[in-house]
Amino acid sequence: MTHMESCTKATKEWLNSVEYREKNFAREKLVINPAKACQPLGALLCALGIEGCLPFTHGSQGCTAYFRSTLSRHFREPVASVSDSMTEDSAVFGGQANFIEGLKNAYTVYNPKVIAVYTSCMAEVIGDDISSFLGNAKDQGAVPMDFPVALANTPSFKMSHIAGYDIMLKGLIECLATPRQEDQINERLYVVPGFDTYPANLREYKRLLNMMNVPYTLLPDYSNVVDTPNLGKYELYPGGTPLVEMKEALNGLGYLLCQTYSTSNTKKYLTGESIPVEAIPMPIGMAGTDRFIEAAAKLTGKEVSEEITYERGLAVDAMTDAHQYMHGRKFALFGDPDLLLGLVSFLLEMGGEPVHIVCSNSTPLFKKDMERLLASSPYGQGATLYPNKDLWHLRSLLVTEPVDMLIGDSHGKWAARDAGIPLVRVGFPFYDRVNLHRYPIVGYSGVINLITMIVNTFLEEKDRASTDAYFELLR
Repeated sequence: MTHMESCTKATKEWLNSVEYREKNFAREKLVINPAKACQPLGALLCALGIEGCLPFTHGSQGCTAYFRSTLSRHFREPVASVSDSMTEDSAVFGGQANFIEGLKNAYTVYNPKVIAVYTSCMAEVIGDDISSFLGNAKDQGAVPMDFPVALANTPSFKMSHIAGYDIMLKGLIECLATPRQEDQINERLYVVPGFDTYPANLREYKRLLNMMNVPYTLLPDYSNVVDTPNLGKYELYPGGTPLVEMKEALNGLGYLLCQTYSTSNTKKYLTGESIPVEAIPMPIGMAGTDRFIEAAAKLTGKEVSEEITYERGLAVDAMTDAHQYMHGRKFALFGDPDLLLGLVSFLLEMGGEPVHIVCSNSTPLFKKDMERLLASSPYGQGATLYPNKDLWHLRSLLVTEPVDMLIGDSHGKWAARDAGIPLVRVGFPFYDRVNLHRYPIVGYSGVINLITMIVNTFLEEKDRASTDAYFELLR
């Protein structure tokens, strides 16, 4: 062994030690690979879900390229967005000239029905007032006076992508909806998926609501924007929540928010408009899906169909068939608050034992919700939530307190490899696998899909590690 090889081996051993873990967790100023993105990315995704809407970054071209490439690599689809290309000059003199010229070009070249403007770091640091900029832009004829432009202040240096989604959603409703009138209330339930990068999840919500005969609007609905059929012709605006239904968004029967932490500002706004709102955890697992169905039935007065009851039974049967493969297994997880609540609830239902839970964009309220969920099951007693920690913290946890599986997005593959455990990819983004976003993880179908992914990964690992004597056909 050479001297360099010896040093490398010693370094690796030290990185895997409890001593290094203590030093790693003692750091305060340095963040290494946080499991979150910045606000404008969430705002862009939200804007894609509105009919004819063009996302518009008030910031640099580089920021927009990052948002687009991140989403395109996940969905493997082109993602439309423009920028007003702020540069060093804009940082000194302000970005109004860029804003007005960019708005004019976007309107003229791309012919949108709506433009959704969100800010990046540079614009927020220098304090650009995009509301005033918009007024000046219309005064100068950059866009018609009655043309809808939604605004969202989304500084990249605070909070995360789920906050950007939330702020943009509120801005879109404020821009496009007419004021609520009690004598104009319709029978439509507005269903908000929250920051969700599974088009299959959005389609699953629609399928379940159709089975209940619920009149609904999915807001926003980017399922056909980020997952379009290849018919030989590119469409710039291939889908989205219809503008006519956006116009009536404040006159809806009520709102069902399918995530809590990526919709908090929107919920506060809607409640202030005297609209019935129910926010639930992401409907992952049996309890989560039951709550979604019950909430939809309560808000609309619709009955739960026999078809849904039948689907629930299929999921229960799948849980029974696979229970022995997950019971007592130890898991580590990372991701967004709503996703983690859903996944942990599902694992507890299956007798799985979450051990390490890392949430880089945690809040005090989420911490209480997670601790309450863990305390509700004997399988949650050995779990620890690590709020606002990153994936380098997670690596230390995996190598010093081993578990059987890591659940999270593609960024977890290095930590999983170092710990010698499998990674089941759930969340955002998926850069190194295909089609995972085309399988729902919500609803009763999602229960079956999660069981299939997790259990078959365990069984594959068992076969891979088996000697000839134990390489059996039956598992």
